[in-house]
Amino acid sequence: MTRALVTGAAGFIGRCVADLLAREGHDVLNFGANEGPDLLAQRVSEAEFVFHLAGVNRPSDAGDLGRDNAKLTEELCELADRTRPGPVLVLASSTQALLDNPYGVSKRHAELAVEQFAKRGGRAVIFRLPNVFGPGCRPNYNSVVATFAHNSARGLPLEINNPGRELTLVYVHDVARAMADLMTGAHPPGRVQSEEVLPVNRITVQDLATTFDGFRRSRETASVPAVSHDFERKLYATYLSYLDSDDFAYTLVKVSDDRGSLAEFLKSPTAGQLFVSRTRPGAVRGNHYHHTKTEKFFVVEGEGIVRFRRVDGTGEVLEYPVSGTDFRVVDIPPDYTHSIENVGSGELVVIFWASEIFDSESPDTYALKV
Repeated sequence: MTRALVTGAAGFIGRCVADLLAREGHDVLNFGANEGPDLLAQRVSEAEFVFHLAGVNRPSDAGDLGRDNAKLTEELCELADRTRPGPVLVLASSTQALLDNPYGVSKRHAELAVEQFAKRGGRAVIFRLPNVFGPGCRPNYNSVVATFAHNSARGLPLEINNPGRELTLVYVHDVARAMADLMTGAHPPGRVQSEEVLPVNRITVQDLATTFDGFRRSRETASVPAVSHDFERKLYATYLSYLDSDDFAYTLVKVSDDRGSLAEFLKSPTAGQLFVSRTRPGAVRGNHYHHTKTEKFFVVEGEGIVRFRRVDGTGEVLEYPVSGTDFRVVDIPPDYTHSIENVGSGELVVIFWASEIFDSESPDTYALKV
């Protein structure tokens, strides 16, 4: 077990790093903004790794940038100097360290302190992070991803000032993973190791807004969110994390008749469509066929019979008993008229998958009794 100190462990990145380290069996020490120098000195002396994630980027007083981002780093270096080989010091810097703005200058000063620490024989690692996104980032502060996700999830407008500006992003849990992986590596004294977080994602402000708007509308349209790529899945996870706690659930549009009720659950232009139905005892659904559309029936509750007959009349009627206790899927091939009848005493609950989204203008559905 390795002991690690995480400064800023209550912050956006710090929480993820501390949590991952603890889950992987390391002893995690924390240091927060309201704790004093004596405690910091004690915890640095006890740690084998120091992950320095504490800092500010939009203080009310610009002088706080130098004090919080550079001064604390210098203090950590001085404390780590007191022992040899001492802890490995890992600094979360920023790509803005290359820019001539107050935040960038403060980050570069922090880097210089770590470089001097290494020259004195210390062991050090610097991450120059681009914009970090993910669940838990503070909206309406310094992250357009967090702000867009928060506003989209709550139906608020998105303010787009520079739609073509490209954002360079890394996911907060990828940051935590990259930092945790340092625990098993070699860290020779006397030099600074430069590390990066992968994958790096790029997207324009306009495309980001469009993506989050699509996530919001997916509930209204019963559409599968666009999550075919790793970056999209991370954006969707971020979006969901900003839902109001009273808004986790939503109601599907239900269509009812004398047979029972049916609702579209999810649909995708590349993966087809899911429906769910509740059918009363004795009622029959279907009695139609398709030329190209195919389906799967899966009964989750009740007792039923799925019946088939070739539309050319050359075959007998086939029967497949289905039950909610069987976890059995029935495929519906083309050019077989088919039906499902509730033969039980309670409701028959069925999940249907279709290979294409229903199109009322061209439904590929033709009535014919089995």
